[in-house]
Amino acid sequence: MFAQQDYLKHQLLIDHREDGEMILSSGLTLDPVAQNTGEWLHRWADKTPDAVFLAARSGPGWRELSYGDALSQVQAVAAGLLDHGVTPGDKIIILSGPGIEHGILKLAAQYIGVATVPVAEQYSLIPDALPRLIHIAEKTRPAMVFAEDAETFARGLSLPQFDNVLKVVNGPAGTGMIPFDRLLAGTADIRAARDAVTPQTLAKILFTSGSTSTPKGVPQTHHMMCVNQNQYSGCLPFLKARPPVILSWLPWNHVFAGNSNFNMALAFGGALYLDTGKPVKGLFDTTLENLRMVKPTMSANVPVGYAMLVEAMREDAQLRHNFFADLDFIFYAGASLPADVWQGIEELAMAELGRVPMLTSSWGMTETAPMALMHYQGNARSGMIGIPGPRLEARLLPIDDNRYELRVRGPNVMDGYYEEPDKNAESFDDEGFMKTGDAVCFADP
Repeated sequence: MFAQQDYLKHQLLIDHREDGEMILSSGLTLDPVAQNTGEWLHRWADKTPDAVFLAARSGPGWRELSYGDALSQVQAVAAGLLDHGVTPGDKIIILSGPGIEHGILKLAAQYIGVATVPVAEQYSLIPDALPRLIHIAEKTRPAMVFAEDAETFARGLSLPQFDNVLKVVNGPAGTGMIPFDRLLAGTADIRAARDAVTPQTLAKILFTSGSTSTPKGVPQTHHMMCVNQNQYSGCLPFLKARPPVILSWLPWNHVFAGNSNFNMALAFGGALYLDTGKPVKGLFDTTLENLRMVKPTMSANVPVGYAMLVEAMREDAQLRHNFFADLDFIFYAGASLPADVWQGIEELAMAELGRVPMLTSSWGMTETAPMALMHYQGNARSGMIGIPGPRLEARLLPIDDNRYELRVRGPNVMDGYYEEPDKNAESFDDEGFMKTGDAVCFADP
């Protein structure tokens, strides 16, 4: 565990312009960046082959996948994809949520230059949401579609847009489908495809929620994802000091979990435990059960999750002990953390540890892979989003007194939406900064 004095101080550089604009940047340096996600996997399969990478509940315990086994399975599935006609540059739509096979598949695809397109499970499960899946399928024209279960995701799998697409399911396969195990028996030579993957190779496409318009595809290159993890560790050096242990329920079609949590475990040799619970009535008990079994080093959640956790920890000393025992870092996103929840976390931490682990947030978007600004010096208050991470620039355009339009530019920022030329023309300014649509103010003007 890391004490308050181990945290960095903010290193903020400000370029004031005559018109009142400001360019904010970071004084932190960036470590050498991995060329692709496969480099991370090889690193930890070599250094700590027996360490847990992914884990999912299985009966009373966990089904754990080590880094060594993960690499073997990724290479086998990559060969299986080539065997079945999925080639570099193709797309794979993934209908189901987090799972070990999902994780292996997306890394196998990335290993040979194939991009995955994870979508919200609701797009297959809720009839009214099906048009969004149809839009994504028509936009990306996938070579393959994957689902954890053929029956559960039958509505999505049966779309006419997938009629001539390879269909893979984990478990019993229906007509016109093959089981995931068949990919694990792949024999194709993957070396040429692997060697052709560059930092600018497309790794995945994440679609925006589409709550106010048609979902937009946000390309995620290997470089965007790899540099973003180095931006995290530049701000949070304790990530490099010991491998993170993360318990997460969050969906992988969202950048928070699909990039930030998953890649953080992989980049730093950590373990990602998949929580099938959620912060909703009837499912949160599963999360609490899992927290009694896993001692996380970092916690990443939304405010409602922390509100429910604080309430539960007030009544359960063992749960409180497990949660705080190894904890370095408490991170929230999606909204500001209510003051009573923040205070509750601090009170419980002091009672258990005599100190409060770093409790903070950041600002980011799917378009920034996701972290762009982070509060990392350890004295955060709710609502603070921090300052730019290494090599990220923020352009602030004055709106009124201590209120600024936020635009960003950097190696983790997308070049443009997927096949949206009209949208792209209006999304960037004349200096290459992306227009975020958000407004910010200084916490201490």
